[in-house]
Amino acid sequence: MIMRTSMALTHSHAYRLARVATVAGMAFATVPAFAQATPAPGPVQAVPQAHGTTISLADLAERVMPAVVNIAAVTTSENRGRTLPQLPQLGPDTPFGDLFEEFFNRRGRGGEQGQNQPQQPPQQRRSQSAGSGFVIDASGLVVTNNHVIGDANEITVVFSDGLRLKAEVVGKDTKVDLAVLRVKHDKPLPFVKFGDSDKARIGDPVMAIGNPFGLGGSVSSGIVSARNRDINQGPYDTYIQTDAAINKGNSGGPLFNMAGEVIGINTAILSPTGGSVGIGFAVPSSLATNIVDQLREFGETRRGWLGVRIQNVDDATAEALGLGTARGALIAGIDEKGPAKPAGLEIGDVIVKFDGKDVKDSRELPRIVAATPVGKDVPIQVMRKGKELAKTVKLARLEDGEKVQQASANKPSAEAAKPATAAALGLEFSGQTEELRKRYSIKDGLKGVVITKVDSNSNAADKRILVGELVVEVGQEAVNSPEDVTKRLDALKKEGKKSALLLVSNGQGEVRFVAVTMS
Repeated sequence: MIMRTSMALTHSHAYRLARVATVAGMAFATVPAFAQATPAPGPVQAVPQAHGTTISLADLAERVMPAVVNIAAVTTSENRGRTLPQLPQLGPDTPFGDLFEEFFNRRGRGGEQGQNQPQQPPQQRRSQSAGSGFVIDASGLVVTNNHVIGDANEITVVFSDGLRLKAEVVGKDTKVDLAVLRVKHDKPLPFVKFGDSDKARIGDPVMAIGNPFGLGGSVSSGIVSARNRDINQGPYDTYIQTDAAINKGNSGGPLFNMAGEVIGINTAILSPTGGSVGIGFAVPSSLATNIVDQLREFGETRRGWLGVRIQNVDDATAEALGLGTARGALIAGIDEKGPAKPAGLEIGDVIVKFDGKDVKDSRELPRIVAATPVGKDVPIQVMRKGKELAKTVKLARLEDGEKVQQASANKPSAEAAKPATAAALGLEFSGQTEELRKRYSIKDGLKGVVITKVDSNSNAADKRILVGELVVEVGQEAVNSPEDVTKRLDALKKEGKKSALLLVSNGQGEVRFVAVTMS
């Protein structure tokens, strides 16, 4: 299970897991951790020393541990008590009926005595979570995971020398699960610096520091096991995987390289048990530093926004589009009020280069766009019907785009009295009718040909094309009748195409590209 690694504490000091998501049948648990700190000048330059045949990390740990802190987050909310279940009226002949009546009357659940009970004031409920963080500036800036602090009313940062400081939230980012805090002290605080995670190679040694299970500042070591891991926790997943022990209580703690630089923020583990099994994940510094800078300067994120909906390009789609090899991000939808439309981008374009950077797949594009400054005029290269085109788009702000409400009203299309039908690719098609629109809940104004049957043994079924969906385009040309579909398929076969690229829409207008093999 993918599990967040923060801890939620009760007064009995029992731990419970927070924010568990399911990935491949396992749970990723996030693990906030406590760490401690004493004055130590910033940038750390510690290097592990060899003792016989063993490499010691003692010098490195001694230098960086003062800048790693414990974070205690307390949330206070009103607890109005449990609502007791409604029970049927108990008659005088009911066994033990008089006892039940007295029990509920005493609790205000019925009878004159209960109704006259004074209303109890709401009780205050306190919950506490424990996590880790690290200081990045002598003035007192602290980085941690957003899920460590949540909506806490009170946050305390604890250093290794016992110093306790109240913290205020500078800014939070839920998409990458980061938060920046500020503490104030009359003396400069020990701090560490970010390193370049892009330079980390698989097999490089790393060291994690945190507060696993409330044991205090603990050091574990391992290697970089993998890079650019997608664990389905957010739109910008590109985690560092490590086998350094990470457990509940480690969330928000730093992952160091051997130069004492932070190259990751420990965030989640893959575990069937809730404990470390040697598969931990950290947000890479290459992703975190830009976000931290934005939170530090503005108190919020300011990500670039292109205004497109994209999907990955598989081999069949690449062949149908004439790309040669599978690459880039295929535009499956364009926001009417986003910057892509006035820039001339179209559905069916494949973005292969953005701001001078090659787009290898659809996972890369959102991260590149988000990291690009808002308002910048960005050069883009797209493949359209086998030709490479150059476009320029002025990026808008993602957070503003998310607030824009999309217009939903469209004029109804004209309908044929007796629609034609056709069959191809293991599918049967029909023109739109009022009866079919009602049967499949097709939104007014949508164009395309209705799929009325799918052969379960066809490639179309394997690609999860469903009855009731619409074929909007075949080979990047619009189709409005079953005859249009068959004509376009015949033309693609004459061109030597092995697959037909269909633009398929559901009843609500959400579209996707599907490459279906032609026999």
